[in-house]
This record gives sequence, structure tokens and C-alpha cells, in this order.
Amino acid sequence: MKKVNEFVEHLSEVFHLFGLIQAKSMFGGYGIYHQDLMFGLVADNTLYLKTDAESAPYFSAVGSLPFEYTKNGVTMKMSYFSAPIEVFDEPETARLWACRAYEAALRSKNKTAKRSK
Repeated sequence: MKKVNEFVEHLSEVFHLFGLIQAKSMFGGYGIYHQDLMFGLVADNTLYLKTDAESAPYFSAVGSLPFEYTKNGVTMKMSYFSAPIEVFDEPETARLWACRAYEAALRSKNKTAKRSK
């Protein structure tokens, strides 16, 4: 198993007001989980937080960029945006953005559950 890097380890401190988080190695990066629900990801030491139609405008308003990757020459966009830099300096701000991301992840999970019924 891949050893968690210092950036990822530091996220527990960043989000201490939000609650316990866990990092799981995946696809060359890390999934960031709270209560067994992925609300963030880390790729190339950049933190991305889960978004949806309700929360994406907050991220766009502060200039956050979407997480994208290229597969077979096609750019794929995911529902994650880069975390605002203030997240790393202001614990209350980190809690606010983590809550937004976690709530987006919950809404996504609930939509998926409703579709599978």
C-alpha cells in the first residue's frame, strides 16, 4: 500500500474542526473520506473538494478550478474543484468548505440510491 505523503497527512490538521477524515490511496492520488463518504481527492498535492449543481457556484466564485484528467486523448471532468487557498490557513474556512463538499457528496449518494431503487 502506498505511504500517505506529508500533504495528505496535514489534511487531518486542516480539517480538525470539521471532524475525523481518512485518506485512501487511489489511482495515483488519494480519496479523502469523512464517515466513509468521499468528499475530496488529492492529485499532485492539490486538494479538490466534491461539488454539485448547488455548491459549484461557490467554488467558481472564488476562482477554483475543476479537476480534470486526460484518458485516451479525451479530457474528463469530474465533480471536484480545487479547494480555496484559505482552507489551509483558516480552520473555520476549512470547516465551511469541507461541509459544502460533504453535503454535495451526500446529495450525490442520495441521488444514486434513489436511481437504483
